[in-house]
Amino acid sequence: MITITPQMRVLVAVEPVDFRAGIDGLAQCCRTILQEDPFQGTVFVFRSRSHTAIKLLIYDGQGFWLCHKRLSRGRFRYWPQAADGVVSEALAHEVQVLLSAGDPTQSQAPPLWRPVGVGRLRQASGMTGAGACVP
Repeated sequence: MITITPQMRVLVAVEPVDFRAGIDGLAQCCRTILQEDPFQGTVFVFRSRSHTAIKLLIYDGQGFWLCHKRLSRGRFRYWPQAADGVVSEALAHEVQVLLSAGDPTQSQAPPLWRPVGVGRLRQASGMTGAGACVP
């Protein structure tokens, strides 16, 4: 089972992709269209032209995971937009809502208090040397 945690970077492709594409085709989309390296551990989210399916592409250090969800009925009515029209960054809880065919903008989740992540925590605390509490 794959868990999307708050520490993970999540990128959502705004435009639909050809769902005949597998891991290699989607990794190529990451490189050429999204201008991102698919080997960095980023979670990439893609949708079909018909708005009935979503694919997630994730590299875990050993290989790629390709997850595909197709709705039995209905469509994914909400899909993120981006100023550049190519990619939108999302938070972990927003992806969970999106995967349930919901609208993350209507989830009423509390705002982030501060970013989560080892590097960001060290920078925020000002501790980067041997005295840092975060491993």
